[in-house]
Order: sequence, then C-alpha cells, then structure tokens
Amino acid sequence: MTRSKTIRVERLTALWALNESGLGGFLHVFNTPFTGLIVGGISILMISLIAYYAEDPWKAVLRSLIVVLLVKMAVSPHSPVGAYVAVSFQGLLGALLFSKLSWKGLSIPLLGLLTFLESAAQKLLILTIIYGTGLWEAIDLYGSWVQSKLQLFTQSSATEVLVTIYLVSYGIGGILAGFFIKSIILDLSRTDAQDFELPDHLKETTAVKKSRKRPRKFLMLWLLTISILVMSFTLFGEEGPGWQRGLYILLRSLLVLSVWYILIGPLLIRLLKSYLRSKRSGYEEQVNQTLDILPYLSSVIRYSWTETSHLKGYQRWKLFIAQSISNCIHFKI
Repeated sequence: MTRSKTIRVERLTALWALNESGLGGFLHVFNTPFTGLIVGGISILMISLIAYYAEDPWKAVLRSLIVVLLVKMAVSPHSPVGAYVAVSFQGLLGALLFSKLSWKGLSIPLLGLLTFLESAAQKLLILTIIYGTGLWEAIDLYGSWVQSKLQLFTQSSATEVLVTIYLVSYGIGGILAGFFIKSIILDLSRTDAQDFELPDHLKETTAVKKSRKRPRKFLMLWLLTISILVMSFTLFGEEGPGWQRGLYILLRSLLVLSVWYILIGPLLIRLLKSYLRSKRSGYEEQVNQTLDILPYLSSVIRYSWTETSHLKGYQRWKLFIAQSISNCIHFKI
C-alpha cells in the first residue's frame, strides 16, 4: 500500500475512533435523538472507506478495528460491553464483506442492513433480559385494550406488530444509509486530492474530553418504563392483582441490573480490556498517533460544518460529510 493510501487509512481509522468515542465535532453536530443510528452509520462509512483505500480490506479493517477498540478503551473507559460488541460486529462484518465483495455492488447496503438490524436486535434483547416476558405481556395487554376501543379485529399481537415495525424500520434505514454512503464514496473518488490546512484561528487544539456516563438519564428512563408496566397490568390486566405482577417486574429488573452491573458487566469488561492490552504493543504507535490527532480532526469537522452553512437540508449534510472526510484525509498538521 502506497504512503498516501496508508495515511488515508490511518486518518479514517482516527475518524472512526473519534466517532465511536463520542467526541468532538461529531456529537456536537449530530445532537439528535437518533445519535445511535447516526454513529452506526458513520462507522459503516469509515469501514467502507478503509476497505476502499486499502489493498487488503480484510487486514486493514481488522487492524483499524483493534486500534479503534484500544482508543475507545483509553478515551471512554466506562463504555458498556454492548458498545464494544456493536463496534466489533461492524468491523468483523465489514472486513468479511469487503474481502469477498466489491464496494461497487451491494456490499455497503448489505453492511448497513445487517449492522442496523444487529443494533435493533441488541436493544430488544437487553429489554427482554432486564424486564423479562412481562414487558411484552404488558404491551399486548395495552394493545388488546386499544383494539377493543377502536373495534379492530386482528390476529397479530401488539408485540408482533411493534417488533416487526421496529426491525423493518431499522432494516430500511440501514439499506438507505448504505446507498447514501455509496454516493459519498463516489463523490470522494471524483474529487482531486488537495492538501488542506486549518485556518490560523482554529489551530489551537483542545485536549480530548472523556465521555461521561449519564446515570440520571438512565434512572429516569428505567423508572418511566417500570411505571408504565405497573399501570398496564393494573388497568388492563384481566387475571390477578396487577400491582403484584408489576412488583414482580420491578424486583426482577432490579436483580438483573444488580447482577449485571456488579458482577457480569465488570467481569466481561475486564476480560475484554485484558485482551486489548495484550494487543497494544503491536499497535502502540498507531494508537498514540490516533490519540494525538483526534483534537485536530474535531477542529476540521467544525470548520467543515461552518463552510457548508450556505446550504440547507440533505445537500448540506451530504457536502458536509464528504468535505469533512476529504479535509481530514488531506489536512497538514
């Protein structure tokens, strides 16, 4: 791989790490309720571009994945296990697809589809583990009540309808994201490589900030979910005291969360970090380079957002993403 392609892959790896660590310009720009989907989409874009520029997509994507995980461990040490699982799934699947298929075909939309479906399935699995089947029973009870009021007659339960809509929405979103990413790569392939230098007033870089956990937000969401479940069983339950079933779900979720956060979660994180530390010696130089370059990339992204302010909507987002990537790849430190 030529020096120019090597630099591009290194910069794209740093962008992937910046995105996964929840730092700098990305999360400030994408301050929406769909942050998870946007972060996943950006990861697919970085993986696709790494495979596009690399001579050996399998080795390049896997190497970048290890670097991203090491940076994530260093910058966001409190990230949950699920975050590492999602990143690893994206990287491994991308390496496999691009080692077998060309980016010009359906590999990118397929990567988007499977990645988004994995994200949706992971969320459904977590909900089921925490709240058990009681969550879906409560949804079915509420769905039956709505159907009786609206005089709807259907054989499908509310759970089946909601889960189907949820998975189909994520799947369609993944496919659309794949085709959007493909158009970005085509735009980048048509542009001439030009060196980029930050304006003087943006050359002052700031230290990378560690992501912060939001226990209060999680606690409020958990309490809201429990309240809705208890109300569902109390108001719509036909058999047995609803408050007893609601209390059971409350105690069960408390037990599951306690076991996870006190025992299983820390153990899995410890094993994962032990494995990553064993790999660090072979990736130390690139990890250090990535950590050093993160503040610059954040400044480049903010600059690119300002430079596209004359556009609106879809056109601005597309140009902003393409210009950010091009500037990050070609900028001089």
